[in-house]
Amino acid sequence: MQINLRNKHTGATRQRKLGFSWTTFFFGFWPAIFRADWKWGLIQFALSMLTFGLSGFVFMFIYNKLHIKDLLANGFIPSDEFSTSALQNKGIAVAGVAVPA
Repeated sequence: MQINLRNKHTGATRQRKLGFSWTTFFFGFWPAIFRADWKWGLIQFALSMLTFGLSGFVFMFIYNKLHIKDLLANGFIPSDEFSTSALQNKGIAVAGVAVPA
């Protein structure tokens, strides 16, 4: 499922996938690097070295959610109602919108 995010300051838009990260499954930490997500790219690389690649089995399930949370913390907001409801359904808090219990 794809969601659309817009930066409320610059107007830049990002389209991101919610859920399992197939790109992380196939390419490890490289998708984070290509997205300029340096923090998670370096964390994935370091943990991959320490765990001989086993940490990749965890990151393929959680990386997209981590990346979207970072985008939301850095000024991005959902650009449409579908994206807002999709984020709420996945339990991701959106500023100004209550997350259902």
